[in-house]
Amino acid sequence: MTNNNCLRSLRYTFALNNTKVIEIFSLAKISVSDEEVVGWLKRDEDSGALELSDSQLAGFLNGFIIKNRGEKDETVPEPEKVLSNNLVLKKLKIALNLQSDEMKEILDSVDFSMSKHELSAFFRKPNNKNYRECLDQVLRMFLKGLQLKYRPEKEVKKIRGTE
Repeated sequence: MTNNNCLRSLRYTFALNNTKVIEIFSLAKISVSDEEVVGWLKRDEDSGALELSDSQLAGFLNGFIIKNRGEKDETVPEPEKVLSNNLVLKKLKIALNLQSDEMKEILDSVDFSMSKHELSAFFRKPNNKNYRECLDQVLRMFLKGLQLKYRPEKEVKKIRGTE
């Protein structure tokens, strides 16, 4: 799953306009322009599409954590240079203050079943014998489940004015 797809999904799920996306980046002490945000949100095949780097997505997720949970000790963590699906999942878990049961329910809501043990393996250190790499499919299903939880179809219809 590309970083751009992840940002697009989160933007849609939490109804973030470009200004809010820029504000979230600024919480992580990262300055981005409206043009950059527009480029990141374009589909990959569109002209003017920009690639969102691992450190930029990590910065956005750090800002998302600060937005939802507040600053910790008034320090902003340095964004990671290399970002894995495991780290994206972990940052979303922290930002949304999700427990294992809630994450499991989110995955179950999109007919993607995992045990708590399988889920906890994603949050272990890579050198742990029970560590498991989070595949694109798992992250994609988790983001889809977040959409169902935080932006149910009924709300989408209200926004579009079709209800």
